[in-house]
Amino acid sequence: MSISAPRLGEAEEQLVLAVIRSGQLAQGPMVGRLEELAAAMAGTEYAVAVSNGTVALEAALEVAGIGPGDEVITTPFTFVATLNAILRRGAGVRFADITRDFVIDPAAVEASITPQTRAILPVHLYGLMADMEAIDTAARRYGLLIIEDAAQAHGAARNGRPAGGYGLGCFSFYATKNVTSGEGGMVTTSDPNLAERLRLLRNQGMRERYEYEAVGHNWRMTDVAAALAIPQMERLSEINRRRRENASRLTQLLTGIEQLETPHSPEGYVHAWHQYTVLLPPHADRDQVVRSLRTLGIGSGVYYPRLVWDYPPFREHPLVQLAPTPHAADASRRCLSLPIHPDLGLPELERVAQALRSALA
Repeated sequence: MSISAPRLGEAEEQLVLAVIRSGQLAQGPMVGRLEELAAAMAGTEYAVAVSNGTVALEAALEVAGIGPGDEVITTPFTFVATLNAILRRGAGVRFADITRDFVIDPAAVEASITPQTRAILPVHLYGLMADMEAIDTAARRYGLLIIEDAAQAHGAARNGRPAGGYGLGCFSFYATKNVTSGEGGMVTTSDPNLAERLRLLRNQGMRERYEYEAVGHNWRMTDVAAALAIPQMERLSEINRRRRENASRLTQLLTGIEQLETPHSPEGYVHAWHQYTVLLPPHADRDQVVRSLRTLGIGSGVYYPRLVWDYPPFREHPLVQLAPTPHAADASRRCLSLPIHPDLGLPELERVAQALRSALA
């Protein structure tokens, strides 16, 4: 049983076939359709498709004007793309600790602000939004930009406001995401100037063919990729509903395991449940648990086994500013993600729960 299982069917096949028959394989009308769906999902005026989620982060940071001499505050409990994108802009990074829900702590963010801080980059990890109201309040108080890493948060919301609707939102359509195009990304915004700048830069700095207005990039998404994602975006509410139901069932099935911490969706939140991530008991040998689950036919994932800076390229990087983040450190030691994808029913979830109980016995 795999940790993720993309559901691609006849609707995706038909749209991809239509693209192939059209002869318009590169960026075209399918990309435009996907952008409309993404803007609706994020509650923004604009969405600009790009080639992948990492590019979405890099593009957002570039159009926001982040560069050398600036600092960006983010979480140390994230995928390396978050950190790479900031460093590639020549900006410094400060890390703020997370809450017990795995997302960045607004109080820790505010305590990390310095005169060099230009932006806050929260990560909506596993499909749960950070407390964006508190982060937005801090950003307004100190005159900071917000760039949301919403790579895992398609359809997530807090108090009715969707992920990707604050400042610049960055989504991924990688193969394991709730909506996938194999590779793909999206930047959402309600600022027309930022949207226009994104479109200009993604197309080699061209507004019209061979009329160059800026030093640009090739950030374009293909129509083939967009065609894969469109039907999933159209049924996103159903995809997330199934994941939400499976998360609730699995939590019930895991009740009573001593010192196991299961995830939840706080009041006022819509959790996208990209991952169902538990914290194993402190005494558990996670590697042995993973091996035991695998032996029993259950896939799992460790997202993420170390804090993002705790690797050779970053430990002594001059632009990486370290600070104690005990909650993030604890999560990296104990986190384990279990399958809840829409293809699973109650019998499969019972297998997952029984396997974990056996692995922890």
